[in-house]
Order: sequence, then structure tokens, then C-alpha cells
Amino acid sequence: MISALILTLALTLIVIGMPVAFAIGIAGTAYFLLPGTFLPDSTAVQRIVAASQSFPLLAVPLFILLGNLMNSSGITPRLVGLATVIAGWMRGGLAQSTLILSALMGGVSGSAVADAAMQARILGEPMVEKGYDRGFTAALLAIGGLITATLPPSLGLILYGYLGEVSIGRLFIAGIVPGMLLLAVLMIATWGVARQRDYKPETERLPTLREVGHELWRSFWAVLFPVWLLIGIRFGFFTPSEAGAFAVAYALIIGTLIYRELDAAKILDAMVQSLRDIGMIMLIILFSGTFGYVITFERVPQSIAEVALTALSDPTVLLFVIAGFLMVLGMLVEATVLVMLLTPILVPVVTAAGIDPVHFGLVMMTLVTFGGMTPPVGVSMFTVCGILRCSYRDYSIQMLPLVAAVLGLVTLMILFPGLVMFLPNWLM
Repeated sequence: MISALILTLALTLIVIGMPVAFAIGIAGTAYFLLPGTFLPDSTAVQRIVAASQSFPLLAVPLFILLGNLMNSSGITPRLVGLATVIAGWMRGGLAQSTLILSALMGGVSGSAVADAAMQARILGEPMVEKGYDRGFTAALLAIGGLITATLPPSLGLILYGYLGEVSIGRLFIAGIVPGMLLLAVLMIATWGVARQRDYKPETERLPTLREVGHELWRSFWAVLFPVWLLIGIRFGFFTPSEAGAFAVAYALIIGTLIYRELDAAKILDAMVQSLRDIGMIMLIILFSGTFGYVITFERVPQSIAEVALTALSDPTVLLFVIAGFLMVLGMLVEATVLVMLLTPILVPVVTAAGIDPVHFGLVMMTLVTFGGMTPPVGVSMFTVCGILRCSYRDYSIQMLPLVAAVLGLVTLMILFPGLVMFLPNWLM
């Protein structure tokens, strides 16, 4: 009962506009001030400090810095050229290119919001000028960023792995197949919309191998980065945290010595932007330490597991129920917050039900990230609509075919766990 009140307090403070970090911190600390709590008040502070003492957590600021460095180093224009050559011949070629670009950027930005914002600034207005509906353009760019929630190095998967004590390496490898399937279903949905509205291809013919090879060579070092990342983690050359350090060094070398577009001013700008992003995310993580401790101390995961396993004996049914719960919450609360609040609660529940936590992690991250692209308070939706000056009503109507594609894939992921687990089981 007390845990439910604390969770309600946190959500209420978030809804009325309080910064997320302070909402979680106040709700968690309030528990220690209750008359019936025998734990000392200093425990709250100790849990905040303890949350920072984590080596895996170093991956978060490193990958945030990586994304900002990559966007300043000349990587993005090269990836745009490659995506256009690969997909420009399809119906709705420019729209298809944005999805290919999301997949290519999945191993670079690591953030759905960052990817959507970057593409909206670069490709949003050109798509509208080509005759694409403004609402459909905004929806496609926002939901296309969902691909980065599964492809490594997804920041959400790093946080989930840290909080749920799940192998981040397995999560990274498990995200590859769902990420590619997500790309496929979104491209099919886009093709259907383009055919209905007669959106034209960008080129009149299939690209030649020479053209693809030329663009691949121009973007070779950018495309190679996720490959190095996965090989390094798979064969134990470095941990996910060390991979972040390697990636930052890689971006600096490529941007300054090979592409020669990353100068001191751009590096400084990337570091300043990263400091803002890291400060916001790390403050949430630190304050969530107190909140997570309260949830664990009150035995909430065990209680939910007992009730859920008694009422729902079938793991698949349980996963569908939790997925619906996550989908609704994702529409109301930012993805990072949900990961912080719910991972310590739900991972023990699904593990007790016999569901692999890696499988559940991919389903969870897909749904909570997708919620950020839907009304009423989706962060990606606000970001893209703000950049493209698009009405939320138009966005909400135009996103429906893409929503159907995403939910269809999530259903397949739940019904056929092998889609997610095949690659990590094979490689690790």
C-alpha cells in the first residue's frame, strides 16, 4: 500500500510538471520521513550515492558524448547519401531513405529522440517540399527513431541491463534481429502509404553496385563502427563501458584525422551539449536509487510476482498483460523514467515466470520508447512536431499505419521468443 502511494506521488509530480529527477527523489525520500518507517533518514542519501558507484553506468555518459561527436564529425551527411542510394529507387524513396538512415544511425546516436531530432532537421523540410504530408513526415521521422531503441548501443538497453542485472552484451546482440525486423515492417508500411498517395521514387532505377560501393566507401568508417562494437563485446575485448570509451576515441580519430571535419570548436560544442544531457539523465539515475531501494525493501517485486503467477500461469499471457501495461504507461511517462521505475519491479516477476530477462528487455524497451512517439506526452512527438511545425492532431492521424506495423512486430516478438533470443544464444 505504501509503495503504491509512493509510486502515485512520483507520477503525480511528473504529470503536474515537476522535473523527473526531483519527482522521483521526493517520492523516494518521503518514505523515510513517514512515522512508521524505522530506517534512518540518512539511508536515502546513502542510496543516492550508492547508485553512482557502478562501472557499467559509465557507458551512459560515454555513449551520449559519442552521439554528439558523431553528429559533428561529418558522419551524418555520408550516411544520408548511402541511405538515399540504397532506398531511393523504392516508391516513397525519400521516406524509405529516412528509415535506412535510422538503422545506420542506430549504432551511432543510441537515442531515439536524438535520431528523430537529427533527421527532422536534415530531412523534414525536404520531404515536405517533395510533396509528403507534413503529419506523415513527422510521424515517420519520430517512429523511425524507434529502431535505435533496439540496435546497439541503445542507451535504454544499457540502463535496463544495469538496473535489472542483465548482461548488456547479450542485450546488445539480441537487439540486432528485432531492429532489422522493425526496419522491414516500417518500410512495408511506408510503401503502402506511398503507393496509396503516389509518393514517387527518388531515382528511376535500381542503384548499380558501383554507386552503392562509392557511397559505402564514403561512409565506410561510420558503418564499420557498430561492427567493431559488437565484435569487441562478443569476444571479450572490452565491456560495454570500455566500448563507450573506445567509441569516443574512434569518433575523435575519424572526425579529426580521416574526415577532417571535427575541429576544436565542434568538439567543445559536443562536450557542452553532452554535459547537459548527461546531467539530466544521471540526476534521474541517482535519485532513482532511493526509489528503487524503497520498492525492493517493501518486497513489491515479490508481491507482484506471487499475484501475477497465481492469476496468470501462462508466461505468454503474462507478457501480453505486462506489454499492455507498458504501452499505456509509455504514452504518459518518458521512457527513461519508466525504465528506472519499473525494471527493478518487473524483471524479478518475469524471471519467476520463466521468461528470459533479455527477451523481456527488448519487448519492454520497444514499447516504452514507442510510447514517447505517441500522444499525449511523447517526447519524440513533441520534438519532431516542434521542428516541423506540425499539429499534433495531424501527426496522430498520420501515424496509424506505422503504429499497426510496430504493434504487429511486438506481438510476434512475444509469441516467438526465438526472434529475439536466436542470435545471443548462438553467439554467446
